[in-house]
Amino acid sequence: MKKASLAFFLILPLVSCSPGPDGGTAPERDINVVEMAKEAQANAGVTVAPASLTQLTEYLHVMGTVQPIDSRIGYGRPFSRGRVEEVLVRVGDRVQSGQPLIRLDNIEAGETSAQHLAAQAEIERLNVQRANAARQLERSKSLAAIGAVSQKELELAQAEYDAMLEAIKAQESLRAGLESKLRRFGISDDEPQHTSVTAIRSPFAGVVIRLQVAPGDVVDPGMELFSITDLSEVWVQAEVYEKDLGRIRTGQTAKISVDTYPDETFSGTIAHISDTLDPKTRTALVRCVVPNKDRRLKLDMLVTVDVPTTFSRKVLAVPVAAIQQIEGRNVVFVGESEQAFRIREVQVGKVTDGQAEILGGLAEKEPVVTQGAYQLKSIRMNKEMGEG
Repeated sequence: MKKASLAFFLILPLVSCSPGPDGGTAPERDINVVEMAKEAQANAGVTVAPASLTQLTEYLHVMGTVQPIDSRIGYGRPFSRGRVEEVLVRVGDRVQSGQPLIRLDNIEAGETSAQHLAAQAEIERLNVQRANAARQLERSKSLAAIGAVSQKELELAQAEYDAMLEAIKAQESLRAGLESKLRRFGISDDEPQHTSVTAIRSPFAGVVIRLQVAPGDVVDPGMELFSITDLSEVWVQAEVYEKDLGRIRTGQTAKISVDTYPDETFSGTIAHISDTLDPKTRTALVRCVVPNKDRRLKLDMLVTVDVPTTFSRKVLAVPVAAIQQIEGRNVVFVGESEQAFRIREVQVGKVTDGQAEILGGLAEKEPVVTQGAYQLKSIRMNKEMGEG
């Protein structure tokens, strides 16, 4: 037994120092080549694709907020002094065109209603007199035909009837003017004409964004009572630093993204770049017009605005995930065989929209690991630690 043990220890040094195929010692493994079996590649999600020329466009990324468009904001103001009887909506409510939003006890409307009633009563009285004058005129014509009355009396009867017609026309004109005034006060034709309570109505369909009165408030002519806005189209408003203004222009298409909808982008157009800078922040106001027909963009939402700059050219590029950092160097993994990948240092240029420009170290059509490069890096780091 002791002889067998002694023989094992004498053979071990010879195995560990056995020569390679060429008679020398076994060659050291290249630390810059990482091997991974095909099954392991599938489990790690390793994907290989040829490096290719890509149209690379640089984007300017700025933060912004959703704001109403000035020309799509409407205001409710009274035509005369009065007291707020009732507020029918709240901030955030959607309203239709012509919908009553505030009821106002309108002093002038009450006086106008009284004048309207008086005009209506006068028309009815004049119509009674007109009917009498018409009968008198017909009687005078019959008597004049047989010579029972003079021509002068007939002319007087005709003049009286004509005067009644003119008086009725004048009163009807007065009534029409009063009705028009009542409509401006917010009293529609199907409402009682003797009321002093008028409605301040929505000028168009939209969303109430501001209410500045409460029941009981006394308001004067022209005072702003509420504001509504049409949100079917909105502004996305952002501030761009002075150094970046030369990279954008009006008419450019911008991509709008919101955390609320992480898998979706909205398209807008740069409509305005301010001619003045904020002296404190050295930024200029930039506004993009964005369609919002489904009303998903809400006022004051925080958004990210991506604007394509003047940099756009076809370059050799790889996905950003393909580039790894090893010892402070930018590297990619280039396929040497189906299971072996060599680390290759590259020079990186512009990085935008998930793609990195390659300035050197890689040629077009070379197979590059585009996904799973981090797993290969981990294997390489473990190998280095093991050999250390």
